[in-house]
Amino acid sequence: MTTPRINRAHFLGLLAVAAASASSTQTASAGVRRKLELKGVAYDTGTGFLGDDSRALWRNSIMRGEIHAVRHRLHANWVSIYGSDVRRLVDTATAALDEGQTVSIQPRSFDEPQADELEKLRKVAVQAERLRRRYDQEVILVIGCEFMLFTPGIVPGATFFERVEYLTKGEFDLAELQRKFRVFTARMVKVARSNFKGRITYGAASDLEQVDWSLFDIVGLDYYSYHANRADHTKELAPFRRWGKPIMILEFGCCTFTGAAEVGGMGWDIVDYSGDVPVVPPQYVRDEQEQANHLATMLDVFTAEGLLGASHRPQDRPHDEDIAAFSLSKVIRKDSDDPASPYHWQPKESFRAVSRLYLVH
Repeated sequence: MTTPRINRAHFLGLLAVAAASASSTQTASAGVRRKLELKGVAYDTGTGFLGDDSRALWRNSIMRGEIHAVRHRLHANWVSIYGSDVRRLVDTATAALDEGQTVSIQPRSFDEPQADELEKLRKVAVQAERLRRRYDQEVILVIGCEFMLFTPGIVPGATFFERVEYLTKGEFDLAELQRKFRVFTARMVKVARSNFKGRITYGAASDLEQVDWSLFDIVGLDYYSYHANRADHTKELAPFRRWGKPIMILEFGCCTFTGAAEVGGMGWDIVDYSGDVPVVPPQYVRDEQEQANHLATMLDVFTAEGLLGASHRPQDRPHDEDIAAFSLSKVIRKDSDDPASPYHWQPKESFRAVSRLYLVH
């Protein structure tokens, strides 16, 4: 584990991939070609973590240009929007709805007290309901994600990193953690239902949290599993079908280095932040094609499973932190040391791969 200076929100990237499920009760029949109904991208509006914001520079004009690119260059018809600022979430959702896209809206913060999370969800739910009434496209409310890791008071540890470390040791009472998790989740659902009349879901850590999906309209998963055999994905996803509800893959993918697919959701942790300058250890080699190939494979898996669709700073080595990013695009700043510096983004191979797949599915 690297030091807590790392910003996980930053490494989730400007644009990441997500996916949604059309069918919750059956896998695809042999010989039946399915199409992705919801072809999505996860869009970070700025996520607070350890006093930092993953989008230090924010202008609505920039955001609207990026949402336009999501629609017309990536051919995505769904934007999975997450972040810490309510106004940014609403503005981004409005921009995506104006482009004719389905949206899901998720308030997200690291280490925010439970009372603050409940209040923020209330504000987001009120605004999401207004958008739902105003637009023809569907607005889905995601009440949060991975509470066991992100939210204090369930797993011991004041910070995200302390909670990850606690769970990594493996010496805990899982039943007690699940009890606390379900109590908090039920409180969040109550707030959502009281203020929003559309469909709701939650971004669960698929390999950790035991969610009572009867509380939700959609099963939502952050799915970073790696299996060399595609049949193992079918096996892993099968238990979620028993709820008889649609399944949404809200996050999936890998980072941008050789071997990243097997590392899955922990790929961001390769950067060494212990010194004055972040360093990527020499054994990690930038590999855009590995990321592109993995995303293409996973989109094929989700299509075969009957899913609706999919929602995923350049510096000289050894400081190319982007190789630890899940993003489809590489952010190039005017001043690479200033996160608020003007920037432009450059499509990676994964961007082009996803664009091609979305165009034909």
